[in-house]
Amino acid sequence: MTKTIITVVGKDKVGIIAKVCTYLAENQVNILDITQTIIQGYFNMMMVTDTSASVKDTGSLSKELRELGETIGVAIHCQHEDIFNMMHRI
Repeated sequence: MTKTIITVVGKDKVGIIAKVCTYLAENQVNILDITQTIIQGYFNMMMVTDTSASVKDTGSLSKELRELGETIGVAIHCQHEDIFNMMHRI
């Protein structure tokens, strides 16, 4: 299993979850865990995904998700679990 952490942050609007999840499904990325919240009009979502069935590597997924985020007005970051853990360890 190849775990990837995806975060989505921006002003809330209709369709953010739908567009991100559609992209993931089209690229054979399985969502293992997801949490999302809206605080005073700001949308925040974090997903733990399994990218092992995708033909795209983490770099390609990250680039395409970043571009998708730009088109819908949110910031999307995608990192391999190991990199995420190294960046957030104490």
